[in-house]
Amino acid sequence: MRRSMAPSQRGLPGNGATWTMPMRRMRGRIVARGDGWTASRRHGYSARTFVSPQGAQAMGYETLIVERTGALATITMNRPEARNAIDLAMRHELLAALDEVEADAAVRVLILSGAGEHFCAGGDVKSMRARRSTAAEGRERVQMLNRMVLRLVDFPRPTIAMVDGFAVGAGTNLALCCDLVVASDRARFGELFNKIGLAPDGGGTWLLSRLVGLARAKELIFTGDVFDAAEAARLGLVNRVVPAAELRAVTRALAEKIAAGPPGVLRMAKHMVNRAATTDLAAALDLEAYSQGLAIASDDHQEGLAAFFDKRPPKFTGS
Repeated sequence: MRRSMAPSQRGLPGNGATWTMPMRRMRGRIVARGDGWTASRRHGYSARTFVSPQGAQAMGYETLIVERTGALATITMNRPEARNAIDLAMRHELLAALDEVEADAAVRVLILSGAGEHFCAGGDVKSMRARRSTAAEGRERVQMLNRMVLRLVDFPRPTIAMVDGFAVGAGTNLALCCDLVVASDRARFGELFNKIGLAPDGGGTWLLSRLVGLARAKELIFTGDVFDAAEAARLGLVNRVVPAAELRAVTRALAEKIAAGPPGVLRMAKHMVNRAATTDLAAALDLEAYSQGLAIASDDHQEGLAAFFDKRPPKFTGS
């Protein structure tokens, strides 16, 4: 297990970047690029990743724990005394930790969790009460949260929220930013913003509308009701509900199963599904054809075929 290596800038290009240079300077360091897929201006992603910087200086976090075991990385929000409420420091550190994890080419799946008995109680209400913010300060706080939301939704590897206890307010929305949600039977969710006179943030309006439809999203936001994991599963917000004692084991087993898949294909599949909800069928089909062209020419496809005919598990490398 490795903990909290130094964060680096995001290792993959955003929309519009075509990769030709073998090296790139990142925060004063030279970081090697790994071999892999080529980027596409049209389709907005590439399956290349950065190799983790060698000899990088270890860096600790005040509000997080970052761990790696094999192909899995876990980011744990570590403010248990505050039910892992998101303060400004955590917002900054979550962005840095996501950069750090992405820079490690060995990581194939990211798990997001909370320390202690809760996932995340949303914004830090104690800091809100301690000092009245101006409108400009409020926007700035939310804009920092917005960067974290976009970063997590677009993270180029599969992500799983492991939810125990309260995941309310921005904590609900942070969980929904992940690709999958595994919840304990004692997990609780809710859009509590209006209970303290706040508008929803953390992407909740967009995420809930996609997941449960406009009418149900409005009900959840207007009422601010807290609901349990079983109801969250019924609504389609949670993939699995398990006994609290089994939460970690079940989540890790799911993550390991996903991590055994072909990394480049998983990345493309995530990108395709995310885009499918906001594009038309013709564009989705075009993206499928483009992605399949990359996949069918890959070494992982050949390995998958060989394993199928040899009746053995495939060993995908991402090439």
